[in-house]
Amino acid sequence: MIEIPIIYENNEIYVISKPSGLAVQGGKDIKHSLDVDFSQITGQKIHLVHRLDKDTFGLMIVAKNPLAANKWTKLIGSKAVKKEYVAVCAGQLKQKKGVISDNLVQHGQDKSAVTYYQVEKEWVCKGADFEIPMSQIRLLLETGRMHQIRIHLAKNDCPIAGDDQHGNFKVNKLLKKNLKIKKLLLASVKLTLPLPEGEKVFEIETPWPDYSNYEIEETPDND
Repeated sequence: MIEIPIIYENNEIYVISKPSGLAVQGGKDIKHSLDVDFSQITGQKIHLVHRLDKDTFGLMIVAKNPLAANKWTKLIGSKAVKKEYVAVCAGQLKQKKGVISDNLVQHGQDKSAVTYYQVEKEWVCKGADFEIPMSQIRLLLETGRMHQIRIHLAKNDCPIAGDDQHGNFKVNKLLKKNLKIKKLLLASVKLTLPLPEGEKVFEIETPWPDYSNYEIEETPDND
């Protein structure tokens, strides 16, 4: 069974760290999923109140019972819960802080989509025969469309490293070979929650590795 760390718990919810590659919900041809595996880990049926893409990792809320699920689904829908993400991108944005508000087509319909962003760091990944501008970006969602962050950044020539669906496959191949980046570098890193104990908000944050310090691995010359 896949390990799913519990970061925080009260009588209504768990805040867990979802691993990259783990689907949130079970279905056809899905061997492992958060809803099934975490229910087995805790010994009780857990209830989904929001989702993360299969390849996105990091903080996520699940509810302990249907009443709590209804409450937290409404809290998330009303923006009472703030979700922040960090992405490492193979590209650099012209404006270092701003908002992307390009609509997205979802299930055949044009949907509004708004992503706030701030560039935290920029560097250049250099190898013997390539040079890739990189950036680390913090993001806050106003809307929650499928693959919203991934599509918004890709449409602005700043695709997330490791995103072969919306990003640059050729660049990802170089990053995988030279930096051993084998997964999508997008994480849910911070949740701001209203809590029932009377506190106004409660912030939960998870650490994020500094990919700007990763060094190019030399490929041995076999000639």
